[in-house]
Amino acid sequence: MNLFVANWKMNMTRGEAAAYARELGGLVGDRKLDVELAVAPPFTALDAGKDPEGRWSMAGQNVASETSGAFTGEVSAKMLADAGCRYAIVGHSERRHIFGEDGKMLARKLARVREAGLTPIYCLGETEEEREKGLTEATLVQQVETLRDDPLAEPLVVAYEPVWAIGTGKAATVEDCSSAQVHLVELLSGRSDLRILYGGSVTPENCRALLSNGRVDGFLIGGASLKARSFAVIAGILAS
Repeated sequence: MNLFVANWKMNMTRGEAAAYARELGGLVGDRKLDVELAVAPPFTALDAGKDPEGRWSMAGQNVASETSGAFTGEVSAKMLADAGCRYAIVGHSERRHIFGEDGKMLARKLARVREAGLTPIYCLGETEEEREKGLTEATLVQQVETLRDDPLAEPLVVAYEPVWAIGTGKAATVEDCSSAQVHLVELLSGRSDLRILYGGSVTPENCRALLSNGRVDGFLIGGASLKARSFAVIAGILAS
């Protein structure tokens, strides 16, 4: 089943999240969906963004690399599970490049996510410089190595997010998306339950082509997910 994840990043107060949830619930209505929806609010709005009827899952935008302890400001995987999350995003490019999270730290985060019974949404993708140097495949190989100790039999979501396309308005082409998907499927061929998402300037205008021809299983959506109607259009619940 295709998966569509709304990553709100550092946006939405609790009141705004509750209003979004009411609007999205009204748009979904009582129809039986053939896709899975997930919403990733800021930690403070996790409760407000939930659907009482369970029509979408919750995801943490980040997770601590440690189980518990004196780590001021961190939120553990166990806390996310207790807050009702099904997923946790690990390795988003903004965490890698702004906060300096490397492969070793991300591997610890993945382990904590698994211990809490959550499914990771593991993000990877090349920078513009790496792309221009023809290093896209080599970069993906290196980033997939972080998954080396992650259990093969457990469900895994991988989000291909080329850094040069995130928040720039310059989305990857269908060819970029398809090429990365083929390479990732090969690299992760031992996985029994794998979904590959695309993220990076996804909009209601380009989503259909990327989904149908890019070979992906859904999207991790940033800015375009901040409006419930836009998110619903991208997820195929509403016509554009």
